[in-house]
Amino acid sequence: MTPDVLVIGGGNAALCAALMAREAGASVLLLESAPRAWRGGNSGHTRNLRCMHDAPQDVLVEAYPEEEYWQDLLKVTGGLTNEHLARLVIRASSNCRDWMRSHGVHFQPPLSGALHVARTNAFFMGGGKALVNAYYRSAEKLGVQIRYEAPVDRIEIDNGRFIAAHCTVNGQPERITARACVLAAGGFESNREWLREAWGQNERGEWPADNFLIRGTAYNRGVLLKHLLDDHGADRIGDPTQAHMVAIDARAPLYDGGICTRIDCVSLGVVVNREGERFYDEGEDFWPKRYAIWGRLVAQQPGQIGYSIIDSKAIGRFMPPVFPGVKADSLPELAQKLGLPVDTFMRTLDTYNAACRVGQFDHTALDDCHTEGVTPAKTHWARPIDTGPFYGYALKPGVTFTYLGLHTDDTAAVRFHNQPSSNLFVAGEMMAGNVLGKGYTAGVGMSIGTAFGRIAGTNAAQAALASQQPPALTDKSPEAIKNGANHAIA
Repeated sequence: MTPDVLVIGGGNAALCAALMAREAGASVLLLESAPRAWRGGNSGHTRNLRCMHDAPQDVLVEAYPEEEYWQDLLKVTGGLTNEHLARLVIRASSNCRDWMRSHGVHFQPPLSGALHVARTNAFFMGGGKALVNAYYRSAEKLGVQIRYEAPVDRIEIDNGRFIAAHCTVNGQPERITARACVLAAGGFESNREWLREAWGQNERGEWPADNFLIRGTAYNRGVLLKHLLDDHGADRIGDPTQAHMVAIDARAPLYDGGICTRIDCVSLGVVVNREGERFYDEGEDFWPKRYAIWGRLVAQQPGQIGYSIIDSKAIGRFMPPVFPGVKADSLPELAQKLGLPVDTFMRTLDTYNAACRVGQFDHTALDDCHTEGVTPAKTHWARPIDTGPFYGYALKPGVTFTYLGLHTDDTAAVRFHNQPSSNLFVAGEMMAGNVLGKGYTAGVGMSIGTAFGRIAGTNAAQAALASQQPPALTDKSPEAIKNGANHAIA
């Protein structure tokens, strides 16, 4: 028997879609390309959800009203965002947590030093992996059918309407039909060839993408995204070089390093390239609003590498990374250990130190410690790096997810020639570029995935149930759905 709704993907957005579709009375089949042990995509590496709230709410302190949230998003994207869809996400973030709790997600106050986001972000107890596991447990209990190691490589579409998906199960091709479909299969960040094509070759003859590390899953290769864009002419949005790209420890693994590989001391020191020169304002804004630009900044430097330099005054003021930094008793010794040109490095540090105008240092506020007469300036938290021992961290670009995606609207429908599909919807990273043209602010990816996953699931269920002639099942109980879907995919 044909399931009402097919969900392609296995992360937060896909699970939200599957749960909402099932709650709306639809039978649901979810296809996850990864093995069960690696299910959940990038969502397993998340920690929190950015939430609008007009007053204190359980784990959220003070208030974070819609307009402030919107201004934060507007600033980090530089205006490359759809305000209507962005505000939809913002408003949805204010009322989703009770629903999340109903599916087993628990929240906790942020730990000490968690990026100053106690006011803006709700942290998952147990992190993203616990959230993913809770959603899968709830989906199974409700009768959502789940198949692992079932990558979908193409779908059939007729005049903008979804017909069937083609996947591989146990090495065998399989065609699965459904009355409606939700695409939530992620971006293309783990597709090295596509990254290479997008970034091309720079003026130094380098292929920057060759030096990128992938913070998240190895399974987001963008196969369906490319298929929809190239083979079906789906409307696209976003720049293929734009991504949630963070400066991470250069010693991080190629895939799945996650949050612990991030280097969070950038705003408390200086960053130099392999030539020993600074290249951007390290104190431009609070770290949660700027950390996701630094991967791109490092990607533009020679060899796609940078070095975060701090002294002992910074210790204890940032979340410590998983790997210890390179330590030295003097700055020339640190330069030597990092393999940097000592003379240029010392000229850079001496110039910076002399330019510091130290006022009332406060790493929790936009303080008045700044530089004068040096380019680039450091606008906040500028203090001389003069107190040993000194520490250095080599940085590489860490790609979390890409922003090129499918153009959609507030119904989450996939669009073809500016016309919305009647039964094909999209959520999560595959459409995040509608809200994130560039830049990032902590927790907003989960806000987008949750909002659009729920919208896509609801609308897919409505489209599927409206199309049934006669209805596929008269008994829509979880047990009846489960038994029927078992026959459908046996």
